[in-house]
Amino acid sequence: MLRSIYAIGQLVNNYSVHSQLLQDYDWVILPVVNADGYEYTQLAADARLWRKTRQPSSAKCIGTDLNRNFDFHYKETGASSNPCEEAYAGPRAYSEPEAIVVRDLIQGLADRGKMYLSVHSYGRYILYPWGYMDQLPDTWQDLDEVGRAGADAIKAATGTVYQVGCSTQLLYPAAGASDDYAFNAGFPISFTMELPAGGDNYFNPPAADIDGLVKETWVGIVAMARKVIEKYPLN
Repeated sequence: MLRSIYAIGQLVNNYSVHSQLLQDYDWVILPVVNADGYEYTQLAADARLWRKTRQPSSAKCIGTDLNRNFDFHYKETGASSNPCEEAYAGPRAYSEPEAIVVRDLIQGLADRGKMYLSVHSYGRYILYPWGYMDQLPDTWQDLDEVGRAGADAIKAATGTVYQVGCSTQLLYPAAGASDDYAFNAGFPISFTMELPAGGDNYFNPPAADIDGLVKETWVGIVAMARKVIEKYPLN
């Protein structure tokens, strides 16, 4: 969430620096998609790493993994049918209202959207489709070029090394994910960005590291956005 808030602040407060990114382009930013899940993580220390939604999924378990709940190769490889598993895909595609909100935004922008970016942790990856199978899309070189622009900018600025590539090949399969859905819907560039690890459990960096992480992430996002503008100019 803090990365998104920092990005909003940069775009709003530093127009002169980022005018190229704003003059002809709209930025649609959702700081928190899983609002109920995020709220739950604030309640107690043992809830800090909760990742699913908070809608009951069975008599014993709660929640669905939103990034398995999209209707594109839904509940295939890398998605669980067990309501108690972390990667539970839900009883059906779009069982979660949060996924419906993202789906409707993607569909509403698909005819003009240029880049979709979902920010997760952890891993230092810039991942592109496909997530449902171990194969590259026909336009993988375009995806790779944009992703490497972001990775190169981060390395030059901070020394942090990101890997760029197909999500199934670099990390693991995840069918029903939002990045695959957006790419299939018409966004020519679609990524999941896995941010660096932090803290004893890797998902919870100390407060002292947050400022550096958000600034580093923004460097990569800006570089990717500039490359997208270069590759896909408006007619």
